[in-house]
Amino acid sequence: MGKTSITVIGLGPIGQALAGAFLKGGHSTTVWNRTADKAGPLIGQGAVRADSVTEAIQAGSIVVICVLNYDAVRSVLEFAGEALAGKILINMTTGSPFQAREMAEWAAGNNIDYIDGVIMTLPPAVGTPESAIMYSGSESAYRTAQSSLASLGGLSDYLGEDPGRASAFDLALIGLFWSSMGGYLHALALAGAEQIGAGQFSKYAQKMIGTLSDLMTEVAKHVDEGHYPGDLSNLHSAVAGLENIIHTSERHQIDAGLLRAFHSLAKRAIDMGYGDEAVSRLTHVLRMPN
Repeated sequence: MGKTSITVIGLGPIGQALAGAFLKGGHSTTVWNRTADKAGPLIGQGAVRADSVTEAIQAGSIVVICVLNYDAVRSVLEFAGEALAGKILINMTTGSPFQAREMAEWAAGNNIDYIDGVIMTLPPAVGTPESAIMYSGSESAYRTAQSSLASLGGLSDYLGEDPGRASAFDLALIGLFWSSMGGYLHALALAGAEQIGAGQFSKYAQKMIGTLSDLMTEVAKHVDEGHYPGDLSNLHSAVAGLENIIHTSERHQIDAGLLRAFHSLAKRAIDMGYGDEAVSRLTHVLRMPN
């Protein structure tokens, strides 16, 4: 039995990587992009370039779209609902959980099986064992598409029927990345002010990240159980440590805004009576109106 035909709409770096992986997986692959010449390298690999969105959609049993944002998704697919009816639409466009759910409602109203997908790796990793992609939405559609999605390589996780769930994971993980990167850059600035080379410091920073990694499971347990024991470390000690770092940073005229934001949150928790509890209590405080 032949492999499922795939359509890929949007040929930015991720879209090109997706189409390339499907081609390598032996799928008949049709592509479309507003700027048609972006399809050139893929045509050389065996892809078919469609002249219109409707033509592209008609060619594939599974339609994968990866464009700039959800406004672009709507713009591209706005008049293609009839062509998409009865097909599986996999939206790899970055957005919010709310946008994913709204898109799923639009799809349901047009008899389209909708899956939201989130790619957690850079384009070169797509189609390799290092790839990691999360999906949510129609389970039956995911099971139907699963063998085709295996061409994208690596980890493929289905997270449930809620179409916003993959996006929620995505935003939370990207938030973790940027918060961690902000902390690392501040640390490099402070180390540099004390004549510590970035290369030398990074060796120790990686050990600290290892410690943080070890703590994540314990902190997650606190949050899930709603119990925040402060027997080893509590918010009072965290605030004292933060104040020392902030003071030293500002003596060096280093912007301590990131740390001040965390300090302010911890102080708010103490003012609410949580000073003897673990820092993990802040997850609860973050959800409360300020």
